[in-house]
Amino acid sequence: MPSAAGASRTDREDCGMTKSSGVAVAVAGLDVSRGGRRVLHGLDFDVARGRITGLLGPSGCGKTTLMRAIVGVQIVESGDVRVLGEPAGSARVRARVGYVTQAPAVYMDLSAQENLRYFARVLGAPEGRVAETLETVQLADHADRPVRNLSGGQRARVSLGTALLGDPDVLVLDEPTVGLDPVLREDLWSTFHGLADRGTTLFVSSHVMDEAGRCDHLLLMREGRLLADLTPTELRERTREEDMEQAFLRLIEREEERA
Repeated sequence: MPSAAGASRTDREDCGMTKSSGVAVAVAGLDVSRGGRRVLHGLDFDVARGRITGLLGPSGCGKTTLMRAIVGVQIVESGDVRVLGEPAGSARVRARVGYVTQAPAVYMDLSAQENLRYFARVLGAPEGRVAETLETVQLADHADRPVRNLSGGQRARVSLGTALLGDPDVLVLDEPTVGLDPVLREDLWSTFHGLADRGTTLFVSSHVMDEAGRCDHLLLMREGRLLADLTPTELRERTREEDMEQAFLRLIEREEERA
């Protein structure tokens, strides 16, 4: 039987490793403190499977800390974080979660293909996954170029590729489009939607509010608190604003009026 890292999603389902619930991530009463300061304040939400959930809010609002908690590498003060029905970071779920940090975590002196081959060996992924992943992240034509000679968007896709090698059920992406021009951002979002169409659950953070409209569901954060948990359509209807940035500002204004 293949290992979880090398098994396809179908293999994992056949092995009984996939729960019947439609919830990919469940967070209840999550509190996190770092450096003696409370960073997350009692967060509660569920993330549905096979959808793109956007985590949006200004820099410093706690997005990265929340993502680290979901991946299972963040010390939690109190509360519960479940991923695919298991405690976040536990052995049964670890290989089923892909994580892409803000900075590309790849070797610049290696080519895209060499990077993926290296990480495939680390993860125990089958050799065929390398070529398949290069196609998925649209790098097959640049597979032999050193990463240092690739564009910023291409480097981001190499980093994304390393997280996709294990065919994760949940993919956590921390500011994946930061610093990219509109064309490169469009390419990456096209890749994200393709992954979601195949059944992957994506959790994408950003401080660029116009990306909210590209998501199926939104978690809007401010100062470590969850400001709203809704769809882009519901956000527009609630605020009567078509522009996502203006809609977010309207929510903040209403929150301050209630305070």
